[in-house]
Amino acid sequence: MKYKAAIFDMDGTILDTLDDLWASVNASLRWAGYPERSREEVRAFVGHGAKWLIDRAVPETEGPEAAARVLAYYKPWYEAHAAERTGPYPGIPEALAALKAAGVKLAVVSNKPDPATRSLAARYFPGLFDAVIGAREGIAVKPAPNSLRAAMEALGVSPEETVYVGDSDVDIATAKNAGTRCLSVTWGFREEAFLRQSGAMAFAHTGPDLTAAILG
Repeated sequence: MKYKAAIFDMDGTILDTLDDLWASVNASLRWAGYPERSREEVRAFVGHGAKWLIDRAVPETEGPEAAARVLAYYKPWYEAHAAERTGPYPGIPEALAALKAAGVKLAVVSNKPDPATRSLAARYFPGLFDAVIGAREGIAVKPAPNSLRAAMEALGVSPEETVYVGDSDVDIATAKNAGTRCLSVTWGFREEAFLRQSGAMAFAHTGPDLTAAILG
């Protein structure tokens, strides 16, 4: 076995959450009286957490207080509507089950708010993850290594025994900052060419690729 633990990003990596994120952003913008954003705009904004997402979705002419007001509306709205059009990417449930059966410790580390991260992990992957960590108040979000290090501590593994699996430049930087290797998936929210430009060194194009890369 190549790695003792595999830790996964959520959005764009194990779950296709884009349509629910897009709908929730636009519901929040409509509530505040602001123009809606396109699906591709929301795709580009995702990855740095809810605050980053809403800060960019709110018109640039508005100030931080307006963005904070929309964020306060968005968080509970998204948590209530996070599973309407969301689902696992093809082959992911099978890949995770195979890794679990092989004895690999599994976890999620996401910049998504912690309640939604835990709820979606439990809904779509019951019993598969040994630790689930989302964004929490007072803890720096990715690419800061805090949450990834907390997950490794919870699993009882070292950075050398761990691979972080993600779909974005944020995930590549997070793995580097935590001293782990990154496995970049090509089915998520960022194109492979962009990932290569961001320093990606290893790729998985399918669920079986993912399993093979982690088990060695």
